[in-house]
Amino acid sequence: MALSTTIKSIQDIMRKDVGVDGDAQRIGQLVWLLFLKIWNDREQELELLEDDFASPLVDVTWVDEGETCTAEDLRWSAWAADREGATGDRLLTFVNDTLFPALKGMDVEPPSGEEDERMSRRRLVRGVFEDAYQYMKSGILLRQVVNKIEEDIDFNDATNRHLFGNIYEQLLKDLQSAGNAGEYYTPRAVTQFAVDMINPRLGESVLDPACGTGGFLSCAIEHIRQQDVKTPAQEAQLQASIQGVEKKPLPHLLCTTNMIVHGIDVPTGVRHDNTLARPLRDISMRDRVDVVLTNPPFGGMEEDGIEHNFPREFRTRETADLFLVLIVELLKPGGRAAVVLPDGTLFGEGV
Repeated sequence: MALSTTIKSIQDIMRKDVGVDGDAQRIGQLVWLLFLKIWNDREQELELLEDDFASPLVDVTWVDEGETCTAEDLRWSAWAADREGATGDRLLTFVNDTLFPALKGMDVEPPSGEEDERMSRRRLVRGVFEDAYQYMKSGILLRQVVNKIEEDIDFNDATNRHLFGNIYEQLLKDLQSAGNAGEYYTPRAVTQFAVDMINPRLGESVLDPACGTGGFLSCAIEHIRQQDVKTPAQEAQLQASIQGVEKKPLPHLLCTTNMIVHGIDVPTGVRHDNTLARPLRDISMRDRVDVVLTNPPFGGMEEDGIEHNFPREFRTRETADLFLVLIVELLKPGGRAAVVLPDGTLFGEGV
């Protein structure tokens, strides 16, 4: 079955569930399920490629009403892969009372105090689930959705992986019909034009300080990969050069999954934070980057006091203006940026 048909049929199942209200919730529900499936497929691949690979869920335990749940119980392959597995209230109880609390509550501090790749992966998974919600009220419908994902999506299939990037684009476009959630998606033609004009290259650091669902970042990744990446070492250099910051939970979850879809194995460079919350004076040379690509939010939606992080002559409630000042500060000497701005930026508020 075509992936687009699979995604549509999954959304149709979710429409029957009384707990899922509207497109934004449907997409949020679908994305954490897809994240776990994609993550599981990627782990299976890494187990074959890396002799010392260990799942980030190793050593994670969760005790619920006296019953201990181990790492193996939490993996997609343990609770979701068997189409005849738990369903109804049993499945719903497991997801609500065991899976989510365990993933949200994982310890992410390495025992030795030294960061390693497994702990980076664990921090990523916990960060995703800190922002995720389980909206579905019917365990029977949830089982139908899980079975559909398990049967029709194999992220280790090269054809599926390529097609999934296109399907993901469609999911993001669907956000445009989800009320205010549409602000998180920049049309692909715009991101492609911006990246082509800026032409980021391997060895340059790339940042989107209001990354939404990651459209600019994914476009930059593919551009650099096609231009410059020929070896595994160059691919690792590319992956380490991509940075994004997103304030709101749903687009952060979407962006993290989008980065994995586009081959960034552990997208720890994508942070859930507010870029404007840091005083401009605290930005040092090590924070500066070569390239900024972004479509910042317009319209003064920031909380009170954010403008005081900026010099007096630049204080305004218009977030696009604040981001423009911030971007100038974030660029290295000779750095370059492509920024989507509203009409009137050069004339508004006298900044």
